[in-house]
Amino acid sequence: MTPNDMRAARLYETGKPMKIERLPLPVIRSTEVLVKIEACGVVQNLQNVIAQWDEIAPELPLPKLPAIFGLDATGVIESVGAQVYGFKPGDRVYVNPGRHCGSCRACLAGEPISCDSFVLNGYFGLGKNGAQMFEDYPYGGLCEYMPAPQYSLVRLPDAVGFETATRLGYLGTAYRGLTRANAGPDKILLINGITGTLGLGAVALALALGVKKILGTARNKDLFQKVKDMGPAGRIEILESGSESVKEWSQRVTNGEGIDIVLDALAPGAPAEPLVEGFKSLNRGGRLVNIGAVQGDVPLDLFWALSNDVTIIGSSWFTTQQSQTMVDLAGVGLLDLGFYEHKIFPLEQVNEAVEDTESRCGGFTNYVIKMQ
Repeated sequence: MTPNDMRAARLYETGKPMKIERLPLPVIRSTEVLVKIEACGVVQNLQNVIAQWDEIAPELPLPKLPAIFGLDATGVIESVGAQVYGFKPGDRVYVNPGRHCGSCRACLAGEPISCDSFVLNGYFGLGKNGAQMFEDYPYGGLCEYMPAPQYSLVRLPDAVGFETATRLGYLGTAYRGLTRANAGPDKILLINGITGTLGLGAVALALALGVKKILGTARNKDLFQKVKDMGPAGRIEILESGSESVKEWSQRVTNGEGIDIVLDALAPGAPAEPLVEGFKSLNRGGRLVNIGAVQGDVPLDLFWALSNDVTIIGSSWFTTQQSQTMVDLAGVGLLDLGFYEHKIFPLEQVNEAVEDTESRCGGFTNYVIKMQ
């Protein structure tokens, strides 16, 4: 029986802990479902968002306080609206937090991430008109029941657990970047920040997509072998950042084939030098895809890019369809997500979980809030 109220974690003041409260159960609209949340991810950048967003990106909207944050919620559909046709109570789902208007030119062209109203529900907005979207979708994933528009729902195969699916945000960001670069068996890929949260997901996806060889740069040498063990011997090579010229090293370890794609997956606050080095190492016709958080002006030789037919891409988030493709790849065994080490907290310890993300084991640790 569905209860009348629920537990939720709400932030009342920037830089202060979230509070656990009881709130009335959300009311769903006709095209929405009510999801009983089983697990919700805790992204490492959430600490920055709730503590110092005004300093990081004051031009991008946040939900009004008090607010329920929480990306990457997973659970079971409790009830459906009258105009929901493809889902039913009991379905296991991941809720893609991307919210968009559905009627602008970008949305109608199948490019919802380019919508001026695009926001990440339970996190922050990327579109200039995102404030109203937060008013319409005030429930993030750090609560027991969450309304979700049917366009955001991803069916989870039995092979993908709720805890693992909370990592789809990071995975999807890497997946869209790889697909925009046409990653596949004929490509050699360089991942900057390969041991981190975005980078590690990119490794798993690149293996699933059949990328010929995966190169990476990172600082934490203790994790290098652990990352290499994710693929067959010799498929993954890693360079300690700053220890050698990326171009010279990549030419050596690829027997002169070089780099076709650079995926920059460095975390917030990272320097620009690795991105620039990767850019300078690209083969003719190569692609640089930025999915990380290098900020500020980055010196790139655009005449060289023009002369060498190099493409520079900024790629943010991913679509619901891409989410479904990823879990389907995992469901049939092509995408191996068994490397995640889940660190689980109850909702009452959400503040401890957010703080603990600083002690993660690179991208291997997956922080999860379990509702039950």
